[in-house]
Amino acid sequence: MEITQTTQQTRLTPANADALAGLCGQLDENIKLIEKRLDISIQYRADLFSISGDDSEHVAAAKMLLENLYREALASKEISPETIHLYLQESAIESLTSNKREKGDQIVIKTRKAYIKPKGKNQQSYVKQIRQHDINFGIGPAGTGKTYLAVACAVEALEADRVERIMLVRPAVEAGEKLGFLPGDLSQKIDPYLRPLYDALYEMLGFELVDKLIEKNVIEIAPLAFMRGRTLNNAFIILDESQNTTREQMKMFLTRIGFGSTAVITGDTTQVDLPRGTSSGLAHAMHVLKGVSGISMAMFSSSDVVRHPIVQRIVEAYDRFDVEEEAEKKARTEARRAAQAEQASGEQTTGKE
Repeated sequence: MEITQTTQQTRLTPANADALAGLCGQLDENIKLIEKRLDISIQYRADLFSISGDDSEHVAAAKMLLENLYREALASKEISPETIHLYLQESAIESLTSNKREKGDQIVIKTRKAYIKPKGKNQQSYVKQIRQHDINFGIGPAGTGKTYLAVACAVEALEADRVERIMLVRPAVEAGEKLGFLPGDLSQKIDPYLRPLYDALYEMLGFELVDKLIEKNVIEIAPLAFMRGRTLNNAFIILDESQNTTREQMKMFLTRIGFGSTAVITGDTTQVDLPRGTSSGLAHAMHVLKGVSGISMAMFSSSDVVRHPIVQRIVEAYDRFDVEEEAEKKARTEARRAAQAEQASGEQTTGKE
């Protein structure tokens, strides 16, 4: 059966030599990346681009991708391999192949120094849920943007006066490194572990303002152990690395939520650093709170990773290994049980004789 190639053309307007150069990249590196990721071929002369491929959806996706990236280039934005990867992740092919995309459908988080656009359906749904619910869970592998977007929503709420303060909370669990050897009190010991949250705040508010807000306790950094006995009203609370909470700690945290507050709990159930035999409070809460009104749960997967493409492949490789390892353990257990049953059956037969 002969495969018919599909070809589409697009003229990128308005013509702009610098934008075209930015779109294509040095030595056409961006064009080559798009060709490789979508398995298509791109030919161009000046502003006229011709896209060919065996899959009509991929050809249509590439056409719309080029048009979207060109608009970015016209706005003097750098078109890097990371930008292309993010666009591809956001589109997941099917959204790029749709004929129209309503501008009103695009969720944007507005902060003092940045406009953040959630990438892909899961990120957009996550932000929408945070805006609508009091308690929200963001669960999935590293690199899916769950913590970054939570911080962005917190900053947006603070600047809009919907909350009076932001609280960043983390369980003080030793992840291979001993906290006792770090200098300072418990709060200072845990600060390095909150670096991703600090970095996001600095990006959205600036260094000076963040430091001032921390001094005034408008932004508060709190180890989870310090939350006991408190009731938090009119606050935006983010519990990061929540897979390292115990059942009791998770219940304690969730019952701290007061009137006018929003809580976001982020974590990755595959990265638990609790002592052996201690069950994760996050995994337990996922079962206990499923379907409870006012609580949302956003589940991310490796396909939502918005870092370097190799991060997605690493996550997928670990997921495959875990599935295979679990299958091997199950097979060994069943074989052992079968052997024990056979042995017991043989002993009963011998006894009868």
